[in-house]
Amino acid sequence: MSSAFSVDPVLQEVDSRFEESVSRLCELLRIPSVSTDPAYAKDVRRAADWLVGELSALGFTASVRETGTQPAVVAHHPGPGGDDVPHVLYYGHFDVQPAEPLELWNSPPFEPAIVEAEHGRRIVARGAVDDKGQVMTFLEAFRAWHAVHGTLPIRVTVLLEGEEETGSPSLLSFLKANADELKADVCVITDTNSWNIDTPAITTRLRGLLYAEVTLHGPSHDLHSGLFGGAVLNPINALTRILGQLHDDQGRVQIPGFYDDVAEATAEEKAMWETLGFDEAAFLAGVGLKTPTGEAGRSAPERLWVRPTCDINGIWGGYTGAGAKTVIAAKASAKLSCRLVPAQDPQKVLAGLKAFLDAHTPPDARWEIQTFGASPGIQVPTDSPYLRAALDGLGEVYTNKPVLIGMGGSIPVGGYIREALGFDSIFVGFGLEDDRIHSPNEKFELKCLHNGIRSHAAILARFAALKG
Repeated sequence: MSSAFSVDPVLQEVDSRFEESVSRLCELLRIPSVSTDPAYAKDVRRAADWLVGELSALGFTASVRETGTQPAVVAHHPGPGGDDVPHVLYYGHFDVQPAEPLELWNSPPFEPAIVEAEHGRRIVARGAVDDKGQVMTFLEAFRAWHAVHGTLPIRVTVLLEGEEETGSPSLLSFLKANADELKADVCVITDTNSWNIDTPAITTRLRGLLYAEVTLHGPSHDLHSGLFGGAVLNPINALTRILGQLHDDQGRVQIPGFYDDVAEATAEEKAMWETLGFDEAAFLAGVGLKTPTGEAGRSAPERLWVRPTCDINGIWGGYTGAGAKTVIAAKASAKLSCRLVPAQDPQKVLAGLKAFLDAHTPPDARWEIQTFGASPGIQVPTDSPYLRAALDGLGEVYTNKPVLIGMGGSIPVGGYIREALGFDSIFVGFGLEDDRIHSPNEKFELKCLHNGIRSHAAILARFAALKG
């Protein structure tokens, strides 16, 4: 890469203008872009317009795009010109979760508060880390490159989604419809965590998700528990008994075929995870617990990153209001989520779940099953030159060596990009485990924001060195 595109003055620009970066993030956080609530539709669009304005000021050709639900933002920067420079797609999302319950916030959720904490200042607001703050890490890196060099060192396309928090219902079709325009060498996704505040990480494994709602129907209508109790099927009793058999005494899921396609972690992976020093006691203490659970004989990183799960996320039926109402309910329902590892087929797991429920169906009962998401797990190649370049860029900013980790959550966009566009993604993020994502008092450490901007600036330079 030419010395005209030195990264050192870019990093100096990031440092000198950091307070301006914080102010811009606060502007974006003040827009209540809640995608799940139609009452905020205008605010979601206002956030999209704000981002188009920022990108346009940095030399991007940017526009708001319709998806059929919430808008998206697409922007293109030609870079320094020529065909021999890498082309990278950057992805993030600008919609946020609802802020309720409002009474649990220490400050208004859409009025960012800068507070002092253990690691210095932090910003507290809905969307602070998920994902507005993380989006701003690469936008502010672009800004610093633009200010110093008048351009970016590579070609860049940006895709910002406005419906991620509603399950990305339009994303896959949007990617397929715009595949030619969004074509690139690799995608950078900034919606994950560092290992800790001083140790950066690239996530190479994410679990997929099968989410289902199951309802067991019994009597034709609610019944008096005195007149009918003990003589008729009680769907709530039956449902809880059935769901109690989802796991055996060793914590293994009992859905037929559930583990057929599950690969064991390699010896090299296990050895690497040992070096991370995962503190399970502290992990549990952070949520008020002491005792590990899950599959017996597995380490915590294994259980979180490379083993599938099945959890009951909600269960209801009958009367749940104040006081007494003695009924045997006509039906009972539960919500189930299965976190899936790479190679597990969500549809095969769904078929296994149906077989499990059918095998345990009481006489005269029937099941109703709805699915609200089915995405595969992701494992990205660790020998990619772009991943190695990203690691090198992180290494320029942090004293601690960057690590490769897994993540128990699901980010469907990585799989969608592979399916629709045909290339892999690099998951590099700067959140922390205690950032209270989706909860009251969500926060982003300003140290993480600063390091994130500097890291993306350095990574851009490393990407540029791959060609040319």
